[in-house]
Amino acid sequence: MQPQAANPIVNLVPLILIFVIFYFMLIRPQRQKEKEHQKTLKNLSKNDEVVTSSGIHGTIVNVKEKTITLRIDDNVKIELEKNCVAFVKKQLNPAA
Repeated sequence: MQPQAANPIVNLVPLILIFVIFYFMLIRPQRQKEKEHQKTLKNLSKNDEVVTSSGIHGTIVNVKEKTITLRIDDNVKIELEKNCVAFVKKQLNPAA
């Protein structure tokens, strides 16, 4: 007498469970964080104090469609892509 073969769907249940756990612990929070970052980048305005992904601290003096001009010291300004902004330290006019 041979043992009965297990239902293939029963073998997939642990894999599906692992995927669901990964989704709620890793994928979903990362997507939410990315949406929040995009919202922050969209709301950048003049005189916001920001930190770039490379660690440069500065104040925004001009905002264009894809770039910002950042004042990092007296008479020192650099132009950066908006997506280089890691976070905003202080917003002049927070979005309501």
